[in-house]
Amino acid sequence: ARRPCQTDSPTNPGAMGFDQWLSHDNFFELNPHFSHNGAPPTQFAGESSEIVIQKTIEFIEQSQQKTKPFLAVVWFGSPHEPYSGLEHDLALYDNLPKAYQVRSVSLTSNETGQRVRRPLGEVLRERYAEITAMDRAIGKLRDHLQRAGLRQNTLLWYCGDNGTPSSGLLASPFRGQKGQMYEGGIRVPGVIEWPAKIEQPRVSKVNTVTSDMLPTLCDLTQQSLPQRPLDGLSLLPLLNGNMNTRSEPICFWSYNANREAKNGLKPYFEPVQQEGTTPLVKLMNGKATRTFRNFHHPTISEEDFVGSRAIIDQQYKLVVSGTNKDEKELFNLRVDPAEKNNLANSHTEKAQELTQKLRIWQASVLKSLTEADYD
Repeated sequence: ARRPCQTDSPTNPGAMGFDQWLSHDNFFELNPHFSHNGAPPTQFAGESSEIVIQKTIEFIEQSQQKTKPFLAVVWFGSPHEPYSGLEHDLALYDNLPKAYQVRSVSLTSNETGQRVRRPLGEVLRERYAEITAMDRAIGKLRDHLQRAGLRQNTLLWYCGDNGTPSSGLLASPFRGQKGQMYEGGIRVPGVIEWPAKIEQPRVSKVNTVTSDMLPTLCDLTQQSLPQRPLDGLSLLPLLNGNMNTRSEPICFWSYNANREAKNGLKPYFEPVQQEGTTPLVKLMNGKATRTFRNFHHPTISEEDFVGSRAIIDQQYKLVVSGTNKDEKELFNLRVDPAEKNNLANSHTEKAQELTQKLRIWQASVLKSLTEADYD
């Protein structure tokens, strides 16, 4: 059977409302393969962050020529293992301190696509080179907005997507790492630049999350929100300097999707349409691409509620282990961001309150998973 290119996918960016897109099925390195507007993937020569930003600038220029407002969404592949970098970026980190050489870490080999152990110093040299290139690309975008007369009234929103893995971490003030519910796994930087509206730099202690982006952008552009449950809320009051607390908690959950595949549930669309088409270094089941699985979930059972999870409500955070015992930890992040002092036994009412809120949120997520919230 013919393997469809991404134009045939019911979940490609075009089907989601994007006018133009440069897409990849997962993460990408130097000289990446991308699908441009759904065409079969082709290889682009160069540093991936700079390629993505150059295409973003071209889109902005086209929008400006048409005198149309624009929304550009940029997902960098960097920094992500297996790391790589341009020679002049790598050279900046040739003399990392000896502390970087004290241990080896496990990550993907650029040569084989399999796991390999390498000295942390070598790995961080490549990771820092990727970050340097990404930083340079963001600077190129900001410079373009300035030259085009767009920077003053363009909202530029930057954030990370998760914490740092062990392969990229020397030390951290936070507990845990990528894939865990502690702050080292979920706390990420967030920066908003909007000179016309945010005239003076300021720091906010209000908890925010990527789910807030849709409600915020809809509020800013006076667009109606979808008529279904949403986790996020509009941060427009925060941008205006009028928001000091968050009205709804933020929840995280490592949901076990493997059960759906094992139970033989019906896929949402043909498996061939879920096959990856863009090559990458890291192998998955022997293939140098990413194939996805999405299954219908018709009924909810108690087993569906398992998995590590967390809820943050103002300064308090509850972490549930996700094991059979579902051990709970409660932290006051305002005074204990390193999550060293477990308050679960001394603040039992707060722990129980957050346990109930987290359970209600999980039930809402599962209801959406059964398609009850969608037409």
